[in-house]
Amino acid sequence: MAYTVRLVKLVTGELVLGKYDADAKTLSEVALMQMAPSQQGMQILILPYGYPFDPGFSGVIKAEHFMYEYARLPDDLETKYLEAISNLTLHTGGLGGLNLKDGPPDLLIRK
Repeated sequence: MAYTVRLVKLVTGELVLGKYDADAKTLSEVALMQMAPSQQGMQILILPYGYPFDPGFSGVIKAEHFMYEYARLPDDLETKYLEAISNLTLHTGGLGGLNLKDGPPDLLIRK
């Protein structure tokens, strides 16, 4: 099953993220986005849609309940969503910024 992560506003006014299946026209593993004030400004919380009664990302919503579909999903928001549903931490940028185009660093070469 091929999917893309989409951000939509439901007819209830809630902002949700999920894996969109174009064939079934559904959003699965649905996460609710909530804004919360913090000392640094506003913070975005990503919670399972059924939280607190369903603590897992297991919900499915049909596309007929979408009021608005955002054309573009910010990359960092997609990364945070994927981290939340998988309990993994995703890093971008390769091996901690090591430049290995010119070969290994000198300290790794044993003579």
